[in-house]
Amino acid sequence: MANIAEGFERDGNQEFRQFLSVAKGSAGEVRSHLYTALDVGLLSQPDFDELALLTEQIGRQLGAFSRYLQSSAVRGAKFK
Repeated sequence: MANIAEGFERDGNQEFRQFLSVAKGSAGEVRSHLYTALDVGLLSQPDFDELALLTEQIGRQLGAFSRYLQSSAVRGAKFK
């Protein structure tokens, strides 16, 4: 969430998209940590499945938002 907020505050779509990409990578990183937590017994399989699904959905949503911004004619507040 912090990466998304920081990118938004940059007031330009290109920079915002860069930070969305970082946030998408962080979702993958969280998923990696979930595998570790499952392997060492800190998560049950059902909890892992639910959380892994959420991180996958978030990653897809971030990617879709980034693609939308790429095709948008609006460039950001600093270009007004």
